[in-house]
Amino acid sequence: MSKFVIECPHCGRYAEAKTGFWAKRKIDCSCGFVIDVHTDKLASRVCPHCGNNVVFDQSKGVAAKCPVCGEPINTMAEQDKTVEFSCEQCGIRLRTTKGATTYTCPVCDHVNDVAERVKSEEIRKDGLASIIKYEGDNDTLVWKHPIEDFNLGSQLIVHESQEAIFFRDGQALDLFSAGRYTLETQQLPLLEKLYKLPTDTEGTFHSEVYFINLATQMGIKWGTDSKVRLFDPTSGLHVELGASGEFNIKVVDSRKLLLKVVGTTGGLSQEQLLGGNGKGFFRAMVMTQVKSFLAQTIRENSISVLAIDERLMELSEALRVCVNKNLADYGLEMPEFYVSRIVTPDDDPNFRRMKEQYAAQYLLVREEEIKRKEAEAAAARRAVEAEADARVKVIGAQGEAEALKIQRQAEADAYRMQAEAEALEMKMKGYTYEQETARRVGMEAMKNGIAGEGGSALGDIAGLGVTLGAMGGVIGMTREAMEPVMESMQPVTPANTWNCSCGRKDISSRFCPDCGSPRPAPADVEPWDCPECGAKHIRSRFCPECGCKRPVTETWDCPKCGTKGIASKFCPECGEKRGE
Repeated sequence: MSKFVIECPHCGRYAEAKTGFWAKRKIDCSCGFVIDVHTDKLASRVCPHCGNNVVFDQSKGVAAKCPVCGEPINTMAEQDKTVEFSCEQCGIRLRTTKGATTYTCPVCDHVNDVAERVKSEEIRKDGLASIIKYEGDNDTLVWKHPIEDFNLGSQLIVHESQEAIFFRDGQALDLFSAGRYTLETQQLPLLEKLYKLPTDTEGTFHSEVYFINLATQMGIKWGTDSKVRLFDPTSGLHVELGASGEFNIKVVDSRKLLLKVVGTTGGLSQEQLLGGNGKGFFRAMVMTQVKSFLAQTIRENSISVLAIDERLMELSEALRVCVNKNLADYGLEMPEFYVSRIVTPDDDPNFRRMKEQYAAQYLLVREEEIKRKEAEAAAARRAVEAEADARVKVIGAQGEAEALKIQRQAEADAYRMQAEAEALEMKMKGYTYEQETARRVGMEAMKNGIAGEGGSALGDIAGLGVTLGAMGGVIGMTREAMEPVMESMQPVTPANTWNCSCGRKDISSRFCPDCGSPRPAPADVEPWDCPECGAKHIRSRFCPECGCKRPVTETWDCPKCGTKGIASKFCPECGEKRGE
């Protein structure tokens, strides 16, 4: 069984402990604190050799080594290296080991910062601080420098993520951003106005220096301490929700934070600002605003409780803006605020009823959407079919018009070819179209005269012509002998004749007997539009595009037999041709 000295974690004094099976597990310190040997044997101390703050096992006694430099850290010689300082609260002189971080005064129970107290007494003994810099951690928002008396010419060091403010009598005076400054009267204009600063570099002045940490404090968790009662805007049912998440916070106005929050305290940590269990200055304010604005935001934006997860970003941004309106009065801002979880009351009857309503509504909307899409598809199908039918009709009408055009063109070509053949035949036989027409008319007249009873002058002439024609071969009657008789039977040439481009003149027929060219339409003929293909301003009797015949718009009276209202070219009673 060996003995070793164990440091009291409460007061910093040392007590004797033993190792072994029969050794006491608990030791009473002179300050009244009960030291648990098994849990309190690990101590934290600044190594007097390398200066690092290390953890070592006190039960090893004199064999305990610094884990960094390997030097003895728990020998009696090391225990004799003590420091002496005055209690910050009652002023009594205290003594503890040089590596101790804190020491509780046995008179007033005030916890003294050993390094700060030792530094203060060194400055009072050796002179004023020459270097002023931040010595806190990253979780500290505001840190007050322990020294309050400075001399002109001291060096002020401010890091990039910090600001330094000099206070005098509770007033925030000169502010310094990142950089290294030599404190001179021209750099402390506000402090010089408050009281007369010495002009020599040996002069001193009293002031308080606060370092403000401008770095963003990340990942601060939050959560509602109770359910938020609200009405779901879509169903109108009452439900209770819980919410939680994280936010980041940073200082945007150092003066406002110092004047309204810090005051004359020694600093401000993250735990003091937003700590739980009622310790945080702003915890209650943030939670109250979150609960109030959560219900308000859900109502104003008509966010369904059942679909709230898909709108968490929108909800988070709305809450961040609302909370920042109140934090701005204290120089703070939340650059990011996240609602990461919404706790729904699954066992609440209203919530179950809401889910049933939502499911029924979703099915109804889905069914209506399907019906609407089916109706749109049917309408589209009918439109396509109608368009196809119209296209078929157009194609059919175009085909019929084209077929009619081809038929009329074929008829015109056949008529023209027949006329050309007849004209060529007559030209080869040596007589004209007028003579052939007169012959045919005479033959028809003679047939009618012979067959009829009584007779007339025309019938006699026709009969004479037939008789002479029949007897010509028997009596050898020549053509020259019959010409006077035939000439007397020829009809009078109508006055409405035309001249062909081939040179033939005084043509009374519709086609030239020499070349077969059709008779040109008179210039005074009224133009017409084809009803079949739509051709415009046609002056001929037939459409040049599709061969459609010109529609008859006028009737005429036969001058020979007196028949009235004739629409055709020839009289249906006597065969008289319509006058041109």
